[in-house]
Amino acid sequence: MVSSARAASSPGGRRREVLTAAQARRTALAAQGFTDPRPAGPATVRHLQRVLDRVGLLQIDSVNVVARSHRLPVFSRLGPYDDDLLRRAAERPPRRLVEYWAHEASLVPPRTHRLLRWRMARAAEEAWGRYRRILAERPRLLQDVLDVVGDGGAMTAAQVTARLHPGAPRSSAGSWMVPPTDAVLAGPARDVKAAAEQLFWSGELSAAGRTPQFERRYDLPERVLPPEVSSAPDLPEADAVRELVALSARSLGVATEAHLRDYFRLRPAQSRRAVEELVEDGVLAPVAVRGWARPALLHRDAAFPRRVSGRALLSPFDSLVFERSRTQALFGVRLRLEIYVPAAQRVHGYYVLPLLLDGELVARVDLKADRSAGVLRVQAAWAEPHAPEHVADELAGELRSTASWLGLDDVAVAGPGDLAPRLAEALART
Repeated sequence: MVSSARAASSPGGRRREVLTAAQARRTALAAQGFTDPRPAGPATVRHLQRVLDRVGLLQIDSVNVVARSHRLPVFSRLGPYDDDLLRRAAERPPRRLVEYWAHEASLVPPRTHRLLRWRMARAAEEAWGRYRRILAERPRLLQDVLDVVGDGGAMTAAQVTARLHPGAPRSSAGSWMVPPTDAVLAGPARDVKAAAEQLFWSGELSAAGRTPQFERRYDLPERVLPPEVSSAPDLPEADAVRELVALSARSLGVATEAHLRDYFRLRPAQSRRAVEELVEDGVLAPVAVRGWARPALLHRDAAFPRRVSGRALLSPFDSLVFERSRTQALFGVRLRLEIYVPAAQRVHGYYVLPLLLDGELVARVDLKADRSAGVLRVQAAWAEPHAPEHVADELAGELRSTASWLGLDDVAVAGPGDLAPRLAEALART
């Protein structure tokens, strides 16, 4: 199966491929699209589709300190691209992406949305907090929200509230990811928003896109999903989960069962059963990776490049690194999301992007897009112990490219870190 990997016997007597840590890392990078060549000219829909086929999902997050998180993985793989490519894919028919709960809130292909209907069917029994209260105390409100959206077309929760409760206080809250205070979102507006989110969770509403303020625009699924998806029958849960695990495995290349499970946030029993069946079908093969504590699984289409070249800054929500234990196993680097850590206790910064260089994570930078000043600010810059001597020059080049893509005129180093002085010098030369 893998000509460059040695075979060994597992404790159960089965033959098992053995991958070195470097082989596993290169395989993972290939699966995520980091061995695909960047476009020689402007990126096209074909290039975007190649990225979507590789990663399987784009995680959404409201933090906009650099750029919305779903925009960055495409930039990391394609380089500077026209944002309208991604916007059209998610907001204009025939949609290539739709929003739902996959790995957290995510953009997924419509065919993957169908594979998550079993999760929608559980929405009522798994509801919690204000969602459970709406289901129990105000079931009629759910139908009222559906009726308003059905009659009026795509609209935000605030717009639905205005239709149902003229004169009610308006909300500036954008989504579940920016929880409003009662002073901002009270009474009818809070209940309408909870009802709309519950209907989205259950699949009775979908998302036609997001406003510039990141508010979800709700619409009926049949007006969002392609007809062949919206009219397709539900798959049995076990079949859908098996397909999701297969998608995870293809996007990860090599991974443990826990890594495969995390990609679409599945339950252990679901994932383990699916893995067993996929191994029996030959889609997955058990492998051992040197240095990994747990057995791994290799997708049958996994690639084994001899080397990986190039550079990219990665969003902390990029699917290559969003499962932190896998990131540490693959790269020997411990990443930590410090957004919710008090400022005085942060080690590397608020919004930290690691630098991928020639197949290794070699540095990390805390970035902020200062749009009013037209500057990409480096709040801190740190080199990993194994970083090459030329890391500052490579990082400077990627920061210049990132700033240009974001429409910013300059890059400025303004904070601490062992790499900061060298980075400032490298930027001064470019």
